Amino acid sequence: MFVGVDMGTSVAKAVAFGEDGAALGVESVPISLGGRGDQVEQDIEEVVRAATSVIGAVTGGRTPALVALTGQGDGLWLADARGGVVRPALSWMDGRAGGLVAGWMADGTAREMYRRTGNVLFPGSPGPLLAWLDRYEPAALDAAATAASCKDIIHLRLTGERATDLSDASVPFLDPRTRGYAPEALAALGVGHRAGLLPPISPTLPYGRARGGVAGLPDGTPVTSGPYDLPACAIGSGVTEPGDGLLIVGTTLACQVVVERVAFDADPVGFHLALARPDRHMRALPAMTGTVALDWVLGITGTSHDQLSGVLDATPRGARGVAALPYLSPSGERVPFVDPTARAEFTGLDLRSSRADLVRGMCEAIAFAARHCLEAAGLTGELAVCGGGARTLAWLRLFADVIGRPLRVARGPEPGARGAVLAGVAARGAELGREVDAAAWTAPEAVVDPDPAGVAFYEEAYAEYLFRVESARARWRGPDPAP
Repeated sequence: MFVGVDMGTSVAKAVAFGEDGAALGVESVPISLGGRGDQVEQDIEEVVRAATSVIGAVTGGRTPALVALTGQGDGLWLADARGGVVRPALSWMDGRAGGLVAGWMADGTAREMYRRTGNVLFPGSPGPLLAWLDRYEPAALDAAATAASCKDIIHLRLTGERATDLSDASVPFLDPRTRGYAPEALAALGVGHRAGLLPPISPTLPYGRARGGVAGLPDGTPVTSGPYDLPACAIGSGVTEPGDGLLIVGTTLACQVVVERVAFDADPVGFHLALARPDRHMRALPAMTGTVALDWVLGITGTSHDQLSGVLDATPRGARGVAALPYLSPSGERVPFVDPTARAEFTGLDLRSSRADLVRGMCEAIAFAARHCLEAAGLTGELAVCGGGARTLAWLRLFADVIGRPLRVARGPEPGARGAVLAGVAARGAELGREVDAAAWTAPEAVVDPDPAGVAFYEEAYAEYLFRVESARARWRGPDPAP
């Protein structure tokens, strides 16, 4: 038995897998978010308790061959030399460092960081949060021995091992050329003197053994940490070859493509997450739109999720001329372009427009946004799909038509937890004395093929969408100042 643990932002999940990849049991526990205003924090002890609870529940007293951890990336999780709490964790959703990031974007620091690391700065990433604490809460950093990610703090508490993996180290301080921290990147954000807080990078995956009976695990139970949830979901979905991609239809659209090199000279958007192989990176473009936009339009039209398939079938492709832009986040959009002023809109409405037209128009717009990101990330091969939005077959068919290629529905449950186990066995199989059939573990549950008629229709509609995006961006910028 293998146990995969996925420490999400709001839920901790654990899955026990058999040797063939079949799920033997699934457990989950909610996790709360705290803070006020633009400050979003999490209680580290609550998160640790959630992790140990789901591990203990899913093992049921049995001894797993491996416990493999993944979880939310970014944010800043501080611990002292014993793994004790210094202050609440700063979530990846935290916005307190927004002013610092705006300054770095204005003075060119952000662009230079991208040229060195292949990754953008955003307020909830570790670099800006570290810089903010150094300015406004230096005592917290003085008391800390490590500044890590969520999964790495769990690993530290389970095993006593202080380390991180390449994917979590990528944002924002990893130099992909050396696969080590870039001192120049730390210096650029004014935190070079805090470099000792960054955990050592494991070239494979952090590995340790459980101690003290924590989570009901016998002493010596093997534990790995990483990769973090985005690349873990890709691995768990069988996305490992250059050009292949994964679309996670969740609250936001997480679009990823495996690439062989970092595009340092590209427009500074998105992330390049280093993987175990030196010639493999995950080009990740996580959009701000996704099912959050669907939920909004369902809410204003009085439509339930159970009704979505019927509503999509109630209006034809193109929603009788109703078209949308799906940028509903108050912070705008960050991929495949960066624009904090981006806003949603509907066009083509008249008195004959129905709630079904509004819903379908937004569903089509979200699919167009996914294609926009996947093309920018370099998708050329197969495409897997997972996430809550992937449960509605009618919407999946729409995605397939818009993107113009078959969708491999990832094997469930919890592809992130599945990917963590696969990565752990691949990295530490020799120590474990175990191997698994990765192809069998990641065989898709289904394949949704595009309809040729739909592909032809949406090819033209997508071109119109891109035109509307560019037109809207000009409006968001406003008129040029008078001479």
